[in-house]
Amino acid sequence: MVLLAGPQPALAQGGDEFTLTILHTNDVHANYEKTLARQTTLIKQIREETPNVLLLDAGDRFQGTLFYRLYKGEMAQWAMNYQGYQAMAVGNHEFDDGPPTLAKFIKGANFPVLSANLDVSQDPDLAGLVKPYTVVEVGGEKIGIIGLTTEDVDILSSPGPNVKILPAVDSLKKAVQELTDQGVNKIIALTHVGYEMDKKLAAQVDGVDVIVGGHSHTCLGDVKHAAGPYPTVVNAPSGQPVLVVQACSKLKYMGRLNVTFDDKGVPKAFSGELIKVKDENVPEDPEVAAEVAKRMEPINELKSKIIGETKVDLVGDREVCRFAECNMGNLVTDAIIWKMKDQNIQIALQNAGGIRASIPKGPISLGQVMEVLPFGNTISTFGLKGEDLWAALENGVSRAENPENEGTGRFLQVSGLRYTWDPTRPVGSRIVSVEVKNPDGTYSPLDLNAVYRVAANDFMRKGGDDYKVLAEKAIDPYDYGPPLDEAVADYIHAHSPIAPKVEGRIQKVTSTMPTTGGVPVDWPVALMGLGLALSASGLYWRRRDEQ
Repeated sequence: MVLLAGPQPALAQGGDEFTLTILHTNDVHANYEKTLARQTTLIKQIREETPNVLLLDAGDRFQGTLFYRLYKGEMAQWAMNYQGYQAMAVGNHEFDDGPPTLAKFIKGANFPVLSANLDVSQDPDLAGLVKPYTVVEVGGEKIGIIGLTTEDVDILSSPGPNVKILPAVDSLKKAVQELTDQGVNKIIALTHVGYEMDKKLAAQVDGVDVIVGGHSHTCLGDVKHAAGPYPTVVNAPSGQPVLVVQACSKLKYMGRLNVTFDDKGVPKAFSGELIKVKDENVPEDPEVAAEVAKRMEPINELKSKIIGETKVDLVGDREVCRFAECNMGNLVTDAIIWKMKDQNIQIALQNAGGIRASIPKGPISLGQVMEVLPFGNTISTFGLKGEDLWAALENGVSRAENPENEGTGRFLQVSGLRYTWDPTRPVGSRIVSVEVKNPDGTYSPLDLNAVYRVAANDFMRKGGDDYKVLAEKAIDPYDYGPPLDEAVADYIHAHSPIAPKVEGRIQKVTSTMPTTGGVPVDWPVALMGLGLALSASGLYWRRRDEQ
């Protein structure tokens, strides 16, 4: 174990210290095939070998694969009950089908579902179901567990008008005080706010010992693409160390954190790692494997229905599509315009956060399309003034300058227009140029006063991902068009074999000047900067999606 330094009291003599083992997952997103049965084996083994085990989930069990598409929260409920989870935080995706689906999940769960910064008291489905915190007894010791949900949940999902979102820091402080008043001195924050926010919480709030996080899909420790050590140690205002952990996503890993507390409830030592779950060397639990296989039968039927072929890999990775043009985004938006051609749609918009998977070169099944677009969205059609379209594009790039930002899923993939943006400019002024495609294939500058016929998914049109401009300024909107995944599947079938390209619809530039068309560059400044760069260190090209 690693011993923690800092202004804590010395360990009590004798057996007064207490060691807790926390097993944790986050952002599972209904990934159960080849993972769930193996995770169950690992949980059982660790419980047999280790005392004082606590099993937690930091939210976003819902959405992401055909398991959710077909079973909603039922599969997650069964799995977590079987495995003996002891608490779960509410993630934003738990609201994707509204409060009723989450309420049904909670009512059948054998564990508390937590969020201290969601006030659900006025929601007819959720009132009384979501708790701010719980106290679990492990090895004779009381462990307080406080839930937190991203403050952007109303932007990222569909909690509805009756769920009130409270500030995370204030809510955490309040819950810590209430638990402390009850004599609880070992406190875990079970959060779905993201790694960067977790570190801020640790630095701002006294009384929290461990933060088990989710939302940002962050890997820590000795694994590929780790963003920091496992655990990440942050000092609270008092100087007490706080251990921050997260376990990637999609059940590829399960976190294991061993923490030794002194008799005052202060962490004195720790050890831990991410345990690989998706590992052929881990045997599958037979009962869970049988349940997964049974539920896979209708999924396999969908997966086996071939609808077309792609000559190229269709890239839908979040690391690409949330920051730059991607060929999956072009496919989806082209399919929208094609499907809605009878309505004279000129422009299609798709938030990158709605694209959830890639498809490799070769045959394409209906099931693969449903995994790319798992949310069950419909296509909305509406009129939109040029100035409001510009504002929508500004929202799309408002978080895209830094991959660590929350809300990058709002980045827009497009068809029927092309735009240029500058990440060095202030938010709200980053769009440099917008050009709309003409019927003959040429482009003309966006007319800020003209009304364009636009299509997008219904989540965006209703204000999701902070597209308030679409909710407030759309002209004669109709939100009940064909399902988005159906439109894409039909397009693939009609145009197979397909080979969508990245073709310059979205350009990222710097040293630009504002305009409503074209891409003017301040060439003297640009050339001077180029000369300085060459003389200093040579010329390097680095695409954003390679960072």
